[in-house]
Amino acid sequence: MRNRFDEVLNILNKKIVEMSECAEKIILFSAEAFVNQNMQKAKNAIEHDVKIDDLEREIEKICMKLLIRHQPVARDLRTVSSALKIITDIEHIGDQASKISKLVLRTIGSPDVQYIDLFLKASRMVGFMVTHSVNAFVKNDLDLAIKIIRNDDLVDKIFSEIKSKIIDNLRKNKIKCEKSIDVLMIAKYFERIGDHAAHIANWAIFSITGMHKIEFEKVDVG
Repeated sequence: MRNRFDEVLNILNKKIVEMSECAEKIILFSAEAFVNQNMQKAKNAIEHDVKIDDLEREIEKICMKLLIRHQPVARDLRTVSSALKIITDIEHIGDQASKISKLVLRTIGSPDVQYIDLFLKASRMVGFMVTHSVNAFVKNDLDLAIKIIRNDDLVDKIFSEIKSKIIDNLRKNKIKCEKSIDVLMIAKYFERIGDHAAHIANWAIFSITGMHKIEFEKVDVG
């Protein structure tokens, strides 16, 4: 019975990794679409979001099978329940990246090069966070999970830089108001992706310790 549970759990982990890899692709496509004003990359991101939704439903079925057939307790129950929370965050990440691409399609033909470096930095950072937050869960890596949560502050800082730059350009009439809203929304979606990656890392901590980050930090582990 235990062997069968571990086999299904291994399948579950592989599917979650596959889902996170798909999310990372969407982030990459959406960033490339913005930076290079590439319509095809934007469409690729939107198409991949459908695959994420399909994987979410598939993983939910695996989790339900584990819960109903094996009735896990303690650490096993935390793992399965955390997996259900994690795939919800990954699905939201796919949605946010897809929304970036939809905004890019609206602004194709009017590139804004002054934000490119910041957006590339943001996309790389959140892509890293998504991949490694899932790795922290699958590999039971507590240190990695904590590191990912701390990286969220860096994403917030990039968003603040972009927002300040937009406000400054609006004051100097260097950017149209409508376009500035689109650029700000794109930045906000990247910031939200970072939040969801941090949520995944938090669920990894819960799966490992039975506590969320705030609770875990209050415990004297020395």
